Amino acid sequence: MNPPRPADPASTQPTPQWILAVMLALLGMLGPFSIDTYLPAFDGIAASLNASPLQMQQTLSAYLFGFAFMNLFHGALSDSFGRRPVVLWGLATFALTSAGCALAQTPEQLILFRALQGCTTGAGIVVSRAVVRDLFPPAQAQRVMSQITIYFGIAPAVAPMIGGIFIAYASWQSIFWLLTVIGALLWAYNWRLLPESLPPEKRQAFDVRNLMRGYWQLCSSPRFLLLAAASGVPFNGMFIYILSAPTFLGTHMHMQPTQFFWFFICTIGGIMLGAWVSGRLAGKIPPKRQVRHGFLIMFLTSCIYLVMNLVLPPHPAWALLPMGIYSFGWALMTPVVTLLVLDLHPERRGLASSLQAVVTSVANGLVAGVLAPLVMHSTVALAIASMGLMMTGLLSWIYFHHRWPDIGRNNAV
Repeated sequence: MNPPRPADPASTQPTPQWILAVMLALLGMLGPFSIDTYLPAFDGIAASLNASPLQMQQTLSAYLFGFAFMNLFHGALSDSFGRRPVVLWGLATFALTSAGCALAQTPEQLILFRALQGCTTGAGIVVSRAVVRDLFPPAQAQRVMSQITIYFGIAPAVAPMIGGIFIAYASWQSIFWLLTVIGALLWAYNWRLLPESLPPEKRQAFDVRNLMRGYWQLCSSPRFLLLAAASGVPFNGMFIYILSAPTFLGTHMHMQPTQFFWFFICTIGGIMLGAWVSGRLAGKIPPKRQVRHGFLIMFLTSCIYLVMNLVLPPHPAWALLPMGIYSFGWALMTPVVTLLVLDLHPERRGLASSLQAVVTSVANGLVAGVLAPLVMHSTVALAIASMGLMMTGLLSWIYFHHRWPDIGRNNAV
């Protein structure tokens, strides 16, 4: 473990641990916050730029595509050049592209800058995970990773509200100016306080052959693929309901749009509570036991929820709370599994974090583009699909557990 040291060579004091944890959590929060903040401004942007509904959808798709594509490279670059340069360059370009979004005069310009903005935000999410494991021992790393998960849950909750306030009292451009300021402030704080957690002697040579060797090392590793599936796929067991929210809540549950927030309170509250409990359990029980508890909660919730959908008519009174319980189980186990992924190949933690993010993004994309449209017509079909996604992760974990029983058996992760 490398002790947290300040970035400024003139300073002799280490960065306080709680400040470093909050800063890394904010880096992880930047991506979802950037997605959700401008959603309330869709109508205002469309009217201002004379953009079609398709073009407005493309502003979101372009961001997500850029985010997923660059996830392949952020971690690998940090393995070669260090964590700090990738984070700082990512934040600097995020601030610049956010300003570009605010200054856009046509839909095409906004789509372009949103794509470039998406390319930059993944740096914080991907590299912050590697920094956590570089700097902290296993139990403390789990606590910090849990804090990052809590912030990840907060972002979708507060971002639309902030965006709504800005569009109500200012203009849609003010939202992107806000993101510009946030990017600049994060850059300043990270430049001052973020330590370089990867010393030069541990960095990977930056050449195509070595990079391809790293990709092959991880992509051909059954341990990595099973753990990535165990953490990334079950998330979609709740994400499919978020994607289907207008139909699930409006058509099946007969809820008004003003009532949708109850659904998000349940899911986000479950994520935050599960992540908090995960941090509290760090170092107190073996990692594998904690993962087992998380999957057991998701499995039982999925089974009970499917039965309830088969025998009861859809109703918010019983249909929303299980979402929070499922989310709790996912957030309970995912910080542990993420650390297991990062520790498979400690010399390539950045690349492992990148590829884990790619696996999750691909799963999210397939669920959004293929599965959700096929099953959202029926609450039973949604419950079956959700359970199938959870079972994919569970079976991956069970096989991993039996094939490599010693990994994660004790508190040393």
